[in-house]
Amino acid sequence: MSAFPRPVIHDCDPGVDDAVALLLALHSPELGLLAVTTTHGNVALHDTTRNALELLAFSGRSDIPVYAGAETPLVRQPVYAPEIHGRGGLGGVTLPEVSAEPGALHAALALLELADRHPELTVCATGPVTNLALAERLRPGFPAGLREVVVMGGSLEVGAPKLGNVTPHAEFNAYADPHALRVVLESGAKVTLFGLNLTRQVRVTRERLAHLHALRTPAATLCADMMTGYLDLIEKRDQKIGALHDPCTVAYLIRPELFRLEAARVHVNIDEGEYAGMTIREDGPPNVQLATWADEDSVYRLLAERLG
Repeated sequence: MSAFPRPVIHDCDPGVDDAVALLLALHSPELGLLAVTTTHGNVALHDTTRNALELLAFSGRSDIPVYAGAETPLVRQPVYAPEIHGRGGLGGVTLPEVSAEPGALHAALALLELADRHPELTVCATGPVTNLALAERLRPGFPAGLREVVVMGGSLEVGAPKLGNVTPHAEFNAYADPHALRVVLESGAKVTLFGLNLTRQVRVTRERLAHLHALRTPAATLCADMMTGYLDLIEKRDQKIGALHDPCTVAYLIRPELFRLEAARVHVNIDEGEYAGMTIREDGPPNVQLATWADEDSVYRLLAERLG
């Protein structure tokens, strides 16, 4: 482990799996979380921002600022996923209300300001990447100057009968703002991409949640409760096993050896219609490091170690 924590901004739309990712980051000394920036996504911006503030207060880290960002995608109308994350976004779990407010800066401006102060900044984006795209529009070349942009988005299961989780072809974050994802993919940034092809390898099961509950710490109990609510909701949709999507990005930043990456060129479809938001692997110069394999058991051991 480095003697100095890696400076990180978590750009997110909490959301159950974003919340678990945030808690994992907060309990990992390898990462120096400078700020949380929020966006539309799993629920509306007001709710994602409230959830971020409450999660930080729950963790005793209200010193970390939260900056609210994009209410809507760059071009299309917003889409939400209350049927997966619950009406409030946290799987039916209610956290104590806080009086804290987000910072005055828009998230895109906060990204620019913090990047100026931290030249080795990493952005971990686990929601639609609208804030990153807006920062690129404000300052062309901004993402390319970051140490790394780790994105949960897309799905590259070539030949699979069902690629997506919001349509048969599209993953939610890519579908929610495909135009923003294209901006980031074409920005020259050092993007590490975690799609459904990777995150579905790290499954959420009742047995694993029981193990987290048995740790009996506040953070582990909260994660288990949120993910139990998530499983309850997806099982109503005839889906028996969920996936630990967003926390894979944070686990990678802590222990990259738990994952396998390969250089790839990924394109996202921005046309409306059946294939909106679909990500496609193409020939040509690579624009991402694509995560292709995860050590599933070790990811859960890391989560239990940190939250326990």
